[in-house]
Amino acid sequence: MTAARRAVPAYQVLAEALRARILSRELEPGQRLPVEPDLSAEYGVSRSTVREALRVLASQNLVTTSRGVAGGSFIAYPKPDQISDYLEASLGMLALSDGLTVDALLEARELLEVPASGLAASRRSDAQVEELRGTLYDPATVDPATLFEHNRMFHAVLLRASGNPLVEVLARPVFRVLNERFVRERAPTPFWSEVDRDHREIFAAVLAGDADAAQAATHAHLRNLRPTYVRIDRSRRPG
Repeated sequence: MTAARRAVPAYQVLAEALRARILSRELEPGQRLPVEPDLSAEYGVSRSTVREALRVLASQNLVTTSRGVAGGSFIAYPKPDQISDYLEASLGMLALSDGLTVDALLEARELLEVPASGLAASRRSDAQVEELRGTLYDPATVDPATLFEHNRMFHAVLLRASGNPLVEVLARPVFRVLNERFVRERAPTPFWSEVDRDHREIFAAVLAGDADAAQAATHAHLRNLRPTYVRIDRSRRPG
């Protein structure tokens, strides 16, 4: 065993070993893990180490634990919302520490949302078209406090209409971190008028089922947003 390996806490080593078994499907969703004494004996660690390892796995939404006669620790069923929330929290911390720039977030959003809008134009249902229509707004007539929510819902519906849940899981945290950290409370009034105009162009392309036009409109929309995001980012930095 190397010095680097010895430096890793025992609970982390156990958590990594169990995580590997979960990701390889040796342990499947819904399966009950051995009880603490059995895991302790199997891996040669204390029961407190087992408990700490299970807490790590629970924090990553890989394991759920319940009490009672039928309780125990079980391999969790993956849920898209949990994956998105975990990714959002991680990206948010990176953004706060300046380890993730606005440019990087905008680039990732463009890589995900532009193709997704093309898929939405090709795959959207009539119900999704109406749901997307319902997110459109006139910035001059709605409560300013609701502008961000209209914006969020438009993109959430657009991503869902792509019919690819993985794209939605990946794109949603990027959108939320970018908007929550840099735009929500700081965007000037004209910004929302531009957003409304762009959303209506994207909507028209989705309504027409024109994938190329939807991608072009989404690409233009994200490029139009860039100056405001960058300006807000610079204004929030010290000095």
